[in-house]
Amino acid sequence: MLEALFLGLVQGLTEFIPVSSSAHLRIVGEFLPNAKDPGAAFTAITQIGTELAVLIFFRKDIFAILKAWFKRDGSAEARLGTLIIIGSLPIVVLGYVFQSYITDKFRSLWIVATTLIVFGLLLGLADKIGRSEKTLAQLNARDGISYGFAQALALVPGVSRSGATIALGRLLGYKREAALRYSFLLALPAVFGSGLYELKSALSDSTVNVYSMTETLGATVVAFLVGYSVIAWLMKFISTKTFTPFVIYRVVVGTALLIALATGVLSAQ
Repeated sequence: MLEALFLGLVQGLTEFIPVSSSAHLRIVGEFLPNAKDPGAAFTAITQIGTELAVLIFFRKDIFAILKAWFKRDGSAEARLGTLIIIGSLPIVVLGYVFQSYITDKFRSLWIVATTLIVFGLLLGLADKIGRSEKTLAQLNARDGISYGFAQALALVPGVSRSGATIALGRLLGYKREAALRYSFLLALPAVFGSGLYELKSALSDSTVNVYSMTETLGATVVAFLVGYSVIAWLMKFISTKTFTPFVIYRVVVGTALLIALATGVLSAQ
């Protein structure tokens, strides 16, 4: 239980900042007493907790989007609702097609280390050259679909859902706060869908998850509580700061992981 709760803390701390929560759960699992990969199912279920935090924190935005979308009033909120639905399709399709790779091959620590470094540098570059001109009211279908494919890259641990979507948003010219806010909203359908699917599988088959359901639900609660605090902090932080600290962190962690793998301190699988 203590291991699961600690992993829930890690999930809550890393889900929203662009450093990849799935990568951190994968890495931290290797240093716990039992030294085991928490697994894709545990990761997906605990993400329900962090997305509940998004649901509550952005409840006014979400209610406005739903209200406008059902009214079909042609407003920016109604269009945003449609684009969130469209933008969720790539990760649904690719997640289904590559499910076996997601739960197995993509979890190699060599891949995790590489994606941490490469996508960290891409985030830094995108943040530096981004024009910071557009708001979410200017989001169009092309950008919405592009965001969706960027989010789908997060199926590979180490990419980071927020990191990939924020990087794309900055390249497309969106302000940091706008790119971050849409990243949160876009993740809701995909994460809830994936988490509930894995929860159903875990309830019917105890071998799907390495932790018991009680332990996993405890971790999910911790992830929710910590995640809510991180959202509040990050929205304030990004209004005046760049993503540079996260870029540096990703490169340092990725490099340290490569060294640990090359010297045999850690095993890739």
